Amino acid sequence: MGIEVKRIPENAAQSMVKGGNHQGYIAEMSALVPYASPFLKKCEFIVILSSITDMGNIGSLVRSAYALGVDAMVISGIKEPNFESIIRTSSGAALDLPFVIIHNIHDVMHELKQSGFTLYGAMAEGVSVREMSFTSKRALILGSEGEGLSGRIQKGIDHGISIPMAHDFDSLNVGVAGAILMERMR
Repeated sequence: MGIEVKRIPENAAQSMVKGGNHQGYIAEMSALVPYASPFLKKCEFIVILSSITDMGNIGSLVRSAYALGVDAMVISGIKEPNFESIIRTSSGAALDLPFVIIHNIHDVMHELKQSGFTLYGAMAEGVSVREMSFTSKRALILGSEGEGLSGRIQKGIDHGISIPMAHDFDSLNVGVAGAILMERMR
C-alpha cells in the first residue's frame, strides 16, 4: 500500500498532536478540501451548523451525521475549524462526509430554498419532531448551545422543530440533540 509505519515513544507522539488523546495512532495526511456550495444542490439531507465553535461537538455531530446517512455538512460561523480535532472526535467520519465551509449562512439558506429544500431549525419552541413529516430535500440547522439560532435564521427557516423532554428539562447538548433530530429526520 505504500504506507510507512514508524514506532515512536509515547512522549514524542503526544508532542506531535495538538491536544487530545491520539489513542496510539497518528497519521500524516494532506489537508481536507471542502466542497463548494453548489455541490449541496445534489444532496437530499444536509446538516448546517450555525456558530457551533466547540470542536468536540462538531466532531460528534459529524460522526452522527455520517452514521445516520446525512449527505453533507455545512459549517458556518467559524473562520478556521480545527480539523485534527474534528477528525479525531468523529472517529474518522470527517474524512468521508462531504462538508462545505461558508461565511454567510443566509446565502446558503437562500440557495437551498431555491433548489427545493425545506429548512428545519432546531429550537426549544419548535413543533415536536415526533409530529413532523419531512420532505425529501431537507436541511437541519443547528445553533450553538448558548445562543441557539439567531432571529434572522429563525425568520428564514420553514419549520422550527424541537425534542420533547421529560421532567421539565429544557435543553440537551447540541451533539446529542443533533443526533436525535437527524435520526428522526432520515
